[in-house]
Amino acid sequence: MLTDPIADYLTRIRNASSTGHKDVFIPASNVKKELTKILFDQGYILSYKFLDDGPQGIIRIALKYDLRTKEPVIKAIQRLSKPGLRKYVGVSKIPRIINGLGISIVSTSKGMMTGKQASRLNLGGELICYVY
Repeated sequence: MLTDPIADYLTRIRNASSTGHKDVFIPASNVKKELTKILFDQGYILSYKFLDDGPQGIIRIALKYDLRTKEPVIKAIQRLSKPGLRKYVGVSKIPRIINGLGISIVSTSKGMMTGKQASRLNLGGELICYVY
């Protein structure tokens, strides 16, 4: 049993991209599906597919690499809020990751979104992770 499925999700992506895998398969949940959609919309993954296999399903994520250098697009992906210590921020305290080059993902009352979208909508929430 996992105590932090979001950390497991991020770790699977981090490990697969650092070893050069093309695809990674992750057990699905609604939160993980939202995170996957955000990563795709922001250009950090190549594609994704939700597979109905088993009771909860599986997410297949195709990782994205630089064509010339073969370096992964995701340089770092880090969990911020943890089950033992949740991190909540107001709209004015949402961090800018690498001066705007990366993204932070925030869980708000309107759903999961990037830090920029949350700032635009004047929403704070729980800091889930950052990606660059």
